[in-house]
Amino acid sequence: MHSGLVTYNIANSWDLDTLIAKCKAHSFEGVELRTTHAHGVEPALTPQERRQVKAKFAASGVCLWGLGSICEYHSPDPKALQQNIQTSKDFIDLAKDLGAVGVKVRPNNLPDEVPVDKTLQQIGEALREVGQYAATKGVEVWVEVHGRRSSHPPYMRRMLEIANHPSVFACWNCNNSDMVNGSVREYFELLRPWIRSVHVHDLCAADYPYQEFFRLLVRAGYDRFVLAEIPDSPDADRVLDYYQALWKAYVELARRQVSLGT
Repeated sequence: MHSGLVTYNIANSWDLDTLIAKCKAHSFEGVELRTTHAHGVEPALTPQERRQVKAKFAASGVCLWGLGSICEYHSPDPKALQQNIQTSKDFIDLAKDLGAVGVKVRPNNLPDEVPVDKTLQQIGEALREVGQYAATKGVEVWVEVHGRRSSHPPYMRRMLEIANHPSVFACWNCNNSDMVNGSVREYFELLRPWIRSVHVHDLCAADYPYQEFFRLLVRAGYDRFVLAEIPDSPDADRVLDYYQALWKAYVELARRQVSLGT
């Protein structure tokens, strides 16, 4: 597993040079750049600007893991749906040019006025179209387990099954809705075949079973990025150091527990 950072929210005001320097200073191996933030890495970049961004990451040794779009496919408005699909393709083009591994997309809701099955079908079909485009660019699509009602893991699995595309995966998001009787095992196993990126939040939080979750990642042989999506802070450097210390402790303990069969 590799430790990474999501620029939402703790890094939202950092320009690209500051962001890369902070990742190096605090031992974050990679980063997911969330759209609309101060680093300015957006589809509007010119070809020259894209080459400059790619070169900065290459020179730094920090992995540009992904681009965190806010593209979503649940709207009953056909125009909004098509706009989100096109914007997803624009982010995929950007990811290819920058050398990023993937693009994060999401559902954000299941509209009350539309039958659930109909919306799940629509999201899954949109993901298939986006995945087909991503495959031509060598880019992965990670659909975040996210949104009002839409974050329910059985619904997420249905979207992924409908998409049925080898470039479309899941980004686990550590939501309270992941739990059944206080455990995330059941829903983790439900989505495990698709999990290719992970967001974690406050590792000190008592309302999410992070130690169990890290054991599940270790047992699954997960060897990709686990990215910190944590709140902004006036003392960000100190927060990032504490986060990394907790991250390392969780991973090491999980490895020890798995090796002992616990």
